Amino acid sequence: MKRFLLTAALLISLPLPAQDAAARRANTVILDETGVKNLRIQTVVAEPGDFEETVFALGRIEVYPGKRAVISSRIAGRALAVDIMLDHAVAKGDPAFVVESRQPGNPPPSVTLSAPISGLVSAVHVVLGEPVDPDKPLAEILDLTEVYALARVPEVLAGRLRRGQPAHITVAAASGDTFPAELEHLGAVADPVSGTVEAAFHVANPGLKLRPGMRAEFSIVTAKRTDVTSVPRGAVQGTPAHRFVYVKDFDLPHAFVKTPVVTGASNDRRVEIVSGLFPADEVVTQGAYSLAFAGGGTLSLKEALDAAHGHEHNADGSEITSAQKSPAASDHGHSHDHPHDGHGPDGALLWKILTGVFFAAFVVTLFAKKPAAPRADA
Repeated sequence: MKRFLLTAALLISLPLPAQDAAARRANTVILDETGVKNLRIQTVVAEPGDFEETVFALGRIEVYPGKRAVISSRIAGRALAVDIMLDHAVAKGDPAFVVESRQPGNPPPSVTLSAPISGLVSAVHVVLGEPVDPDKPLAEILDLTEVYALARVPEVLAGRLRRGQPAHITVAAASGDTFPAELEHLGAVADPVSGTVEAAFHVANPGLKLRPGMRAEFSIVTAKRTDVTSVPRGAVQGTPAHRFVYVKDFDLPHAFVKTPVVTGASNDRRVEIVSGLFPADEVVTQGAYSLAFAGGGTLSLKEALDAAHGHEHNADGSEITSAQKSPAASDHGHSHDHPHDGHGPDGALLWKILTGVFFAAFVVTLFAKKPAAPRADA
């Protein structure tokens, strides 16, 4: 009897699958093809992989030490020829200036000054015919095939940094490209005004996209974990207490299900998903924020299911039963049968049977425990 009562109680407490299905339908946004294009919906498959714990910082691009050179003259005179142009490339050994000496002669003696390194001309300080002074630089050349990326790391986070740590450096002015780099050194002294420590990264710049003075964002990797499910930051919506993502429905075309998730660590690019997603779920990345305001979409659930399955459904998305298809139901103009979600006739009958059995068992238990009445002759 106890085993029967326990089984009945478990059956009553278990949620009905139809209730879960109804909740899923209520959280489903259905669009048509035009709506998907207008919102620019993009998805990514949720798969376990490597997850990086990072420190975020801001900074700038600077000239790498030893990659800057100036051209100057050892003799006084005037610029007889200027063969280089500002912001143009020059190769090592190319003629840059011809300086005519002030010493007497017919013609006066002259000297040709060549480019000491290859690179871009970043400054020209003299024009044709201008006097030349040995103490004044004539031009400046920068070799930008490699640069310095200097981050200003908050001093409270500087203790997590070590030489050789990798980083992802993003520069908006360079088309938003991300450049890999390694931490070369930390500053010896913290800035007392900003409360930051300088972290220098050696960055290869083969396309010369990075130029000194450009602002940069640094994501410095401090640890890495494997087999972690994560999604791009733009996929996670909601408040800190109620996070959710939109998952592409596996059955309906252009349908997306609002799915609650539990988040873990995050970095500047991705958010760890502790629970709520299954492998191979397609999570909306671009357009996720707009889906929250898309309401019920441009199609009803019935229209979407009809198109997907090739037959008609009820307005709530449930299958049309045989009773609804019968002539008797058609004569009354509406169906008396409802989805088996616990509220239709079949669901109500099941609940009545379980409740009756439970009550009967309870009564039998009470009578079994009731003490017998005393005999009259006693």
